[in-house]
Amino acid sequence: MKLHKIHFTEKESDITIISESKDAIRRAQRELSYQRTVLEKYTSKNSKFLTTFKPLRVKTDLEIIDLMSKASYICGVGPMATVAGALADLMLRVMEREDKNYFPSKNNLVENGGEIIIDSRVPFKIGLFAGENPLNFNLGFLINKEDCPIGIGTSSATIGHATSLGEADAVTIFAKNATIADGAATRVANEVKGDNIEKSIKKGLDIVDDLNGVKGAFISRKNKVGQKGYIPKIVKIDYKNLKVSRQTLTEILPGDTEFFK
Repeated sequence: MKLHKIHFTEKESDITIISESKDAIRRAQRELSYQRTVLEKYTSKNSKFLTTFKPLRVKTDLEIIDLMSKASYICGVGPMATVAGALADLMLRVMEREDKNYFPSKNNLVENGGEIIIDSRVPFKIGLFAGENPLNFNLGFLINKEDCPIGIGTSSATIGHATSLGEADAVTIFAKNATIADGAATRVANEVKGDNIEKSIKKGLDIVDDLNGVKGAFISRKNKVGQKGYIPKIVKIDYKNLKVSRQTLTEILPGDTEFFK
């Protein structure tokens, strides 16, 4: 099967879409523009939605606002901490829509600034971006059809432009959609801090049980790694030679890395 890939930016959104259908990709692009316009109009009149770092429940018939508001409440973060994932989810939705005007695409990936939603019958390999951590682009996750649909969100205190109150190199969350994965990654990453690295990771992992819709978490900080819940198959990724090998996590990790659940 041939998959089509496109990368583009629209204002703050940095988008990559992979799909079997060029028409589905075009629909997703139009949906991004539409939902961004809806969000901008709403926040121009409701500035608190744009600026607060606390959960905010609002009543509205606007899909993106409702989606972000609910995830904000679930994850314990401000609604804008979920915006990238929400846009990705809404783009995927129109790609899979089936009616008299649309033929649904069944193999799709949407990434918005590192927040990902995948619903596909063919597998995708997702690399871990962890900044200066040794695991950066050496470890990845193999997403198979039985994992889907799955949202993947990553938050880091050492890379990227988003605000993090923690000290994790990378917190990767797997959830039922990208909106919750995005918000949960921010919430968990905020708690991974302090001089005791192992304790900070365990504190982050403990939060996962209380977040509805979260399937699992993978956290790396310095030379320690922790995971909890459901994690897709972990693979070693050799970007230099474009190879992927299915090794166990302990075989992939550098020799001085401590791993715990």
